[in-house]
Amino acid sequence: MLRDLLDGSLDLLLGASCVGCGRPGRLLCRGCAALLPVEARPAWPVPPPPGLATPWAAGEYAGTTRAMVVEHKEHRLLALSRPLADQLTTAVAAALRELPPGPTVLVPVPSRPVSVRSRGHDPTGSITRGAGRALRGRGHDVLTAAMLRTRPGVVDQAGLGAAERAANLDGSMHCPPDALRRLAGRRRRARVVVCDDVLTTGATAREAQRALEAVGLQVAAIAVVAATRRLIPPTRAVMSQSADP
Repeated sequence: MLRDLLDGSLDLLLGASCVGCGRPGRLLCRGCAALLPVEARPAWPVPPPPGLATPWAAGEYAGTTRAMVVEHKEHRLLALSRPLADQLTTAVAAALRELPPGPTVLVPVPSRPVSVRSRGHDPTGSITRGAGRALRGRGHDVLTAAMLRTRPGVVDQAGLGAAERAANLDGSMHCPPDALRRLAGRRRRARVVVCDDVLTTGATAREAQRALEAVGLQVAAIAVVAATRRLIPPTRAVMSQSADP
């Protein structure tokens, strides 16, 4: 009852409503939050970029999850950073369960500086830091480090096909020596999990992986909040139903 009154007050004061169902109040109501994925699974692009580390996604880039990503990234609804970080935490935790215990560095995929300036924030960096805090709270030896920078000439990926994305991103990222020195001062040995909000063709994740491996870092996995529909394989139940006459 108290939370319902608070939600109503927020709507009156701020005009807020749930990005999932439009219910007045919080940006993510309790009902929509309860429907978010609680387990992650591998989400391979089709076809996958050669050499891509195993990508893990908490869910599908659709519905409430898609609305959360878009509203947080493009409309600066920063209150959505926490639930998005929770989803990324789910993906990273799934990846870590498949790896031997050990120190891990979460590296966010970098945004173009012009995008950060126009949006007024770095959405991927924000949710990656949130995931790092959550995982440390669970006892994981995890730190977050912004190791990558973009080179000039990269254009917006929206509307580009798989081949165009790969060409646009080829050689677009690098790891500056000072970032590598700072990491060496914090962790002598660690594997890397590349983090992003959405996996589409895998070109962005593969370029980030290439840039990190070029300076000797081991990329153990990719973790994302969501993957586009065609990237997530059907569950066994769905496949069994489709096989029925």
